[in-house]
Amino acid sequence: MSDASFGGKIKGLYKLLCETEWNANITGVIVALLSILIMAWWRPWGAVGAIRNWGDWILYGIGYFSSAPKSPVISSGSVIGIGFIGGAFLSACLGGQFALRFPPYREIVKAIIAGIFMGIGSALAGGCNVGGMYNAIGNLAANGFTMWLGLVIGVIFGLWLLYKEMEYVTWGSSGSWTVELPRIIQGILGVAALAALIWGAYYYAGYDGDGNVDYISSLSGILLIAAGLGYAMQRGRWCMVQGFREPHMTGDCTLAKSVALSIFIVAVGGAVLKYGVPMHGGEPVLAPANYVRGTFGWGGVVGGFIFGLGAMLAGGCGSGTLWRVGEGQIKLWIVVPFFGIANSMMVSWFKNMEFEVSGSGLHNLITQAQYGLLDADVDEIREAIASGGSIDVTGLEQAGHLGRYLYLPDSMGYGATLLVIALAMALWYVIVTWNEDSNKLIVPM
Repeated sequence: MSDASFGGKIKGLYKLLCETEWNANITGVIVALLSILIMAWWRPWGAVGAIRNWGDWILYGIGYFSSAPKSPVISSGSVIGIGFIGGAFLSACLGGQFALRFPPYREIVKAIIAGIFMGIGSALAGGCNVGGMYNAIGNLAANGFTMWLGLVIGVIFGLWLLYKEMEYVTWGSSGSWTVELPRIIQGILGVAALAALIWGAYYYAGYDGDGNVDYISSLSGILLIAAGLGYAMQRGRWCMVQGFREPHMTGDCTLAKSVALSIFIVAVGGAVLKYGVPMHGGEPVLAPANYVRGTFGWGGVVGGFIFGLGAMLAGGCGSGTLWRVGEGQIKLWIVVPFFGIANSMMVSWFKNMEFEVSGSGLHNLITQAQYGLLDADVDEIREAIASGGSIDVTGLEQAGHLGRYLYLPDSMGYGATLLVIALAMALWYVIVTWNEDSNKLIVPM
């Protein structure tokens, strides 16, 4: 068939959309636009909400939790994860890239350790690389910057450890094997995945049964937009941890520049959605408290470090783990349950801690109270400050022991916040492009 024929053009379009690896910057822009779209639809997206829900169910199944978690097909976080993996699976099948890839024995051990580290790190930082960093900065939250710092340090340390492993560890390098599927079978599975996603969206949209009908009906858009994110990230092989790793491993800054661009676009969208436009009665489309976590402090940095180290051992960040699950990488299938169990246990432990907050710590509670995150209201906290009293708070993060809640526009306004984010992304761009030419920041083997 001639490339100039009508059929040839159809084939060329299919190759472009379903087989060719997408340009990193184009993928970053698509991911940013879909991230804004899902925020406008309902809420920001993340990977750890899904993985924790699945971990909750594992722990409930073995008797660790006494009450059943929210259903995986009802929890918005889980539906994001299901849609994301479904989109990645669709992309892999249509592109002829799906295969069951079983890792060497040593990689299985690393997968277990990686999952535990990623679960602990994301609990401390208030999210994975998506919710704790990418979408946190995109939602104008200061805690995104502290996790960003921790991620960079953790990835560099993880890279150094991998070099030491290559140098000194020889055990467990065998045992890998791959199950390839015929291209026609992959095509059929891809069509089935697309049909399942469409059916799921129609089911949610038309739901009129028991429970919160508005909540469940709104899952239709969540499922499809998440599928678009998974499809785009698998097709572009867009992994944020690679954006942190490659500048220090090979010097290549392609993904780092793409992630920086993507974050800034999300931040612009987040500002538009969170700003109270007078013509809309001063009410924002998206509540400002979304993805603002009380981890602007040691929790974000240490959590980011642990998560970054785990992501290096896993070979994928939170989102990168999920799209690799969708393309059949068994190592990441092993990462997910350990990630979920560790995060679920840590979050449950943190949430049930009880504190009596007094003195200067009371001032840090005002922001939480303003956003309705505490049982006490602002007046009660101010009264306790004036009288030298105390407030009982449940939750490690809520009590301010992981850091502060800081929504940047509350401190500097929307314009200055976007300027700070733009300058931070521009500085990252300059550093990684300078390093690409100079190799000054390469971690030596």
